[in-house]
Amino acid sequence: MNSFLLLIPLMLVRYGLLAFLNKDAIKRVAHFPPMIGAERAAFWIYQISTIAVFITLLFLRIQIYQSLLSYISLAVYVIGLLLLILSIISFAAPAKNGINQNGLYRLSRNPIYVAYFIYFIGCAMLTRSLIIFGLVLIFQVSAHWIILSEERWCTEQFGTEYLQYMKKVRRYI
Repeated sequence: MNSFLLLIPLMLVRYGLLAFLNKDAIKRVAHFPPMIGAERAAFWIYQISTIAVFITLLFLRIQIYQSLLSYISLAVYVIGLLLLILSIISFAAPAKNGINQNGLYRLSRNPIYVAYFIYFIGCAMLTRSLIIFGLVLIFQVSAHWIILSEERWCTEQFGTEYLQYMKKVRRYI
């Protein structure tokens, strides 16, 4: 089975579910804050690595056998997808002050990025592709720089409320 099919649930959740829950949230999820210095390079590396994962998945096949590794791979993929669904549901309904603190946002300031990472690791495992695995690592390192710029922007926008949130909730897990 072509591994590009692994991306269909991602697209349905990121765009379909989010549009169903809150059309305005699509604009928010696609918003990148103003970036400075190395953050600009990280943004482009993030975009290129995402496109590279998608294109690479066009040429790979899902490799599921009756083995423990196949079951673990499928579990990682499904866990990533479930975390993404829960993150999107929470993202669609921020508090009145604009800060997401419900659902998984009580445990992580960036549950969508965590979900993407787990989801794409599941894709790498299901395809047994070191190329995808390497691209996911590049994706995640560049995402960290984007997260730093988002946190700076949130601090500027929301002030002490966001700083308090940062003290209570970890960046990742």
